Amino acid sequence: MPTITLTVNGAERRLDVHEGETLLDALRERCDVTSVKDGCSPQGQCGCCLALIDGNAKVTCATPAEKCDGKTVVTLEGLTKEERDLTARAFVAAAGLQCGFCIPGIALRAKHLLEKNPSPSRADIATAIDGNLCRCTGYVKVIDAIELLAKARKGEPLPPLPDTGGVGASLPKYQGLQMALGDRPYVADLKRPGMLHGAVVFSKHPRALVKALDTSKATALPGVQRVATAADVPGNRWYGLLYNDWPGLVAVGEEVRCVGDVLAVVAAVDEATARRAAALVEVTYEVRPPVLSADEALAPGAPKVNPTHDNVLSKSVISRGDADAALKASAHVVTQSFQTQRIEHLFLEPECALAEPTPDGGLKLYSQGQGIFDDQRQVASFLGWPVEKVHAALVPNGGAFGGKEDMSIQAHASLLCALTKQPVRVKLTREESVRMHPKRHGIRMEYQVGCDAEGRLTAVKARMYGDSGAYASVGGKVLERAAGHSCGPYRVPHVDVVAIAAYTNNPPCGAMRGFGANQASFAIEGCLDLLAKQVGLDAYQMRERNIVSLGDVFSTGQVLEKSVGIRRTLEAVKDAYYSAKQAGKAVGIGCAVKNSGIGNGVPEWGKCRLVVEKDGTISLYNGYTEMGQGLLTICQQFASEVTGLKASLFHPKVDTTFALGCGQTTGSRGTLFAGNAVIAAAKKLKADLDAGRSVEALIGKVYEGDVLVNDTTALGAKVAKVKTHTTFGWATQVVILDANGRVEQVVAAHDVGRTVNPQQCTGQVEGSVHMGLGYALTEELPCEDGLPVTAKLRELGVLRARDMPQVKVLLIEDPEPEGPFGAKGVGEIGLVPTAGAVAGALEAFDGVRRTTLPMKESAAAKAMSVGKLRGDRSKWR
Repeated sequence: MPTITLTVNGAERRLDVHEGETLLDALRERCDVTSVKDGCSPQGQCGCCLALIDGNAKVTCATPAEKCDGKTVVTLEGLTKEERDLTARAFVAAAGLQCGFCIPGIALRAKHLLEKNPSPSRADIATAIDGNLCRCTGYVKVIDAIELLAKARKGEPLPPLPDTGGVGASLPKYQGLQMALGDRPYVADLKRPGMLHGAVVFSKHPRALVKALDTSKATALPGVQRVATAADVPGNRWYGLLYNDWPGLVAVGEEVRCVGDVLAVVAAVDEATARRAAALVEVTYEVRPPVLSADEALAPGAPKVNPTHDNVLSKSVISRGDADAALKASAHVVTQSFQTQRIEHLFLEPECALAEPTPDGGLKLYSQGQGIFDDQRQVASFLGWPVEKVHAALVPNGGAFGGKEDMSIQAHASLLCALTKQPVRVKLTREESVRMHPKRHGIRMEYQVGCDAEGRLTAVKARMYGDSGAYASVGGKVLERAAGHSCGPYRVPHVDVVAIAAYTNNPPCGAMRGFGANQASFAIEGCLDLLAKQVGLDAYQMRERNIVSLGDVFSTGQVLEKSVGIRRTLEAVKDAYYSAKQAGKAVGIGCAVKNSGIGNGVPEWGKCRLVVEKDGTISLYNGYTEMGQGLLTICQQFASEVTGLKASLFHPKVDTTFALGCGQTTGSRGTLFAGNAVIAAAKKLKADLDAGRSVEALIGKVYEGDVLVNDTTALGAKVAKVKTHTTFGWATQVVILDANGRVEQVVAAHDVGRTVNPQQCTGQVEGSVHMGLGYALTEELPCEDGLPVTAKLRELGVLRARDMPQVKVLLIEDPEPEGPFGAKGVGEIGLVPTAGAVAGALEAFDGVRRTTLPMKESAAAKAMSVGKLRGDRSKWR
């Protein structure tokens, strides 16, 4: 084991390092420097692990530790107190962080830039941070933050950071100062005395019979404490959110169904040993032909992919009126096929879980999941334990976007903990993450849409086919949502829609931001543009003529009775649309709708507990996950608004101390339901305060807020009043191209009901637009023979700062009566209309109507720096 000497943040360190060990691992595991994060090791493509090595900004995950002998390394921990303070306050004041995982690397990159160029332009900043990836913000406020920091370094005062603020105030992000510096831990930053490290063994094939498993060589490796297989699972090996169709460990004699299946899991004294041991596990396969498309899965005689269910995972049907007759009578009809692609979430923080024994014989699970109560339930079942023996705690995660709804390695960490009676942390690499967690569905959509001679829509007939991969996840619900949003925000009297989700041997597909609505939006927006040309209207006029209003009927049959702000969003972008056209620029427009709340007959809860603590603070427990969207901050604001107390007195927490299970943080419902629950609890606290009791006199008291919403109806239900969703967000976006076909500007007008936190709200829309542009132009995760073709970040196509156009956000308020102070969810709708608007702009530019995503052959895509696939899958075997 080589020994190196280096200076880390001013202190000389002498380290024994493994052969091939990266500087990132040496800093994190041997020096306890955790501001450097592992987002893609050893690719060196996300910038989260950035450090200054002899004054040069370098990614440490691609830097061998041995080559740093004698060098000086500086991370954020090594900056002066003044530098750290200015940096953190600049990022928080500008709201330049959401999940926060990427920010320490960006902050250090900013220091490096500003020492060389004290007054950079926004273009200079975007170029400088090209090596840093942010999946949340869209970079607008990141660049704002670096501009603020540049001014602060020259002596200009930073904006103050208020410690209170109710509804309508831009309260700084909860724990934002710690996040900006990398001081607030993520799961992979947590350590425990005697902690073991885990590694998993994945299937090498998308479909094969497991004939034998030999773990003897792995078990014999020095440092290995335990190797577990399916035979070691004491409870139910099969789990899932809607169906128990996903085995945590595949047993000998069973088939593996995708390359994300786990066959064994290893616990060892360090991660390097665990991974060496995992590579020694020998698996004997009988390889079988995989089912690789929805069409193959639905064909007569197709092999059954999953033993628990037919290949048709779900079939969602909407039938209103007589679509065939209406189409036949229509003055104009378009018939068009559309295809969207599989997408990798690419949250910056890969999956990680830590489980540690508790004195009562149970365990505590530290999870980054989107629903820790679901994690608790599934882990307890896996272990064969009463649910009370598993205490789960959320560690706010480094991004999720739907990809952390399903469990990944929570059960594996918990099993190893239960078997070894020691703390165990299991962490996935980026390649393993891409292999394992569910993706965004690729959906093939066959549309027929008609209108009358004046351009008023008459009918929509659509057939949708989604590849849900090997396990159900929430794939059936995604196709249900695509069906429900098949007509977009438009008035359509006759609807005939069928949406089918199918099992295949591809990686599973489940929830991702937009959840089927953006796939449907791309199709219906394209049809509107095609019809507009036939009628002789421009794209704005076509939408103006067809958008819904109060009293109109939504796709699902629900009559819209409140908070329908779509017309106001359309009017808000009118000047931008026509000004661009008059200037001779190519311009496209898209309108959108997205449900807020799961609905479709599912009972939904908001749950909150306010606990007055001995130190005078108030713990604010809720059942939903913080994943960068700012939920914990707005919960503080709701509590402050109701009680009149400072927002900083409320300390948000998410764990299983109280039975607050609300399901997954999904469906743009966190603000809607958690907000109402916080208000309900806060009103009870307010009543005691109004009665003359001080906070100190209330120490130990618990205030409950439980809100049940059970008045929605299932899709297709034969009921007197259809109400498939509690409420909806509405949006219109305009995309403007420059003379070379590059995206120059996006104008995004969004009805948010009530703006709770303006900075965070605009940041959510900016980040969504960033994701929507990637979806439209550069992002995809193709699979060949069931294997993802790449896990490299630049190839996956997420846009860098220099790829982003100007984004102008217009917030429209049409209050939602059932929402907290009129608010509703905004986390997903920001990317729903983007691809359709980009397609319209591209057709205006070059005359080509594109119906397949991503539109990589377009001038707009070619202008981007990412998305060029060169994947080598040989190492995946």
